[in-house]
Amino acid sequence: MPKQSFSYDQSKTSYPILLAIALAHLSNDLIQAIIPASYPLLKENFHLSFAQIGVITFCFQLSSSLLQPVVGAYTDKHPKPYSQLIGMMFSIIGVIALAYSNNYYSVLFSVTMVGIGSSIFHPESSRVAFLSSGGKRSLAQSIFQIGGNTGSALAPLLLALFVVPHGQRYILWFLLVGVFAQIVLSYIAVWYKQVLTAVKGQAKKMVKLPDLSDATINFSIFILLLLIFSKYVYIASITSYLQFYLMEKFAISDVQSQVYLFYFLIAIALGTLFGGFLGDYLGRKYIIWFSVLGCAPFSLLLPFASLFWSGILVFIIGLIMASAFPSILVYAQELLPRKLGMVSGLFYGFAFGMGGIGAAILGYWADHTSLENIYLVCSYLPLIGITAYFLPNMKKVKFKESLN
Repeated sequence: MPKQSFSYDQSKTSYPILLAIALAHLSNDLIQAIIPASYPLLKENFHLSFAQIGVITFCFQLSSSLLQPVVGAYTDKHPKPYSQLIGMMFSIIGVIALAYSNNYYSVLFSVTMVGIGSSIFHPESSRVAFLSSGGKRSLAQSIFQIGGNTGSALAPLLLALFVVPHGQRYILWFLLVGVFAQIVLSYIAVWYKQVLTAVKGQAKKMVKLPDLSDATINFSIFILLLLIFSKYVYIASITSYLQFYLMEKFAISDVQSQVYLFYFLIAIALGTLFGGFLGDYLGRKYIIWFSVLGCAPFSLLLPFASLFWSGILVFIIGLIMASAFPSILVYAQELLPRKLGMVSGLFYGFAFGMGGIGAAILGYWADHTSLENIYLVCSYLPLIGITAYFLPNMKKVKFKESLN
């Protein structure tokens, strides 16, 4: 039987690949989210301070952030279809190490392994989402992101059900997620390699460059990174310390506090999907502006809310705040269309880095003041969203074509 030739049409959306990369992202971020979800367990097992909890987040986020721009810049010039499989191997090593950790420093090693795995996974995965988008770039990034955010949302629930009642060693069950991810990533790698082969030797394609000065592009990138800073430091305050805050303020159990973290994380998943979809139609600048600045009234109310209203507010904050990231990433890719991998690595890396630094500082601060004081001060971070006003409206910007 003759072998069918592979054809790649960049104007056609490949939904099977988008679904596969979303499932892979779900698996990757579910494994990542084991780390903050296990903080109450680790704090009790190893008698950790909040500053030490912050350092755990810092080590994970730093190992995630530093490598991503480097990996992205390298794969821009030398695409590696199978690199995501290598990344997942690091994450699997991290899961095993976390399950068997018997002291604080072995925990730091395990989260660093997971961070390295994540740094290898994200740049090429974002490129796969782009290649399979068929031009629907915000939608593709949203589908990719909702996979990751759903994985992050599931982690605290799964941990509460299967790990917290039985002990740290039961984290080994998450190896099944890693094995599933390797199967999905193998399917993606075969497709990605075929795409690279199909386009190899073709004439250089035209890319659309924004008709903006270098100063305007650099300033816009700075504004986008500032918005990422406000967004991810605030998210770090929720993912690292919300459970402890609710347990301390309202005297609820560890398992109950995991449910409130789930509310926030599932809202992020939903917000990411809606934000990316609307970004393609309404304009990314307006979605970015609404997303970061729009949750400010709710974040300002959170420190004064009852337990019931805390659950509603963290859901609303997650829903609104999450809608920005696909638009921010695609906006940055439109500013620098020749550097897709580097841009993806920079923004994912900066997001993780700011989250890690923020968590470490907030943990130190919590030890010396109070958890309630953290949420009072962090509630003002979304007001930085007003700087989105200075971004150019890409729907009105003229583009010029150039060979890539």
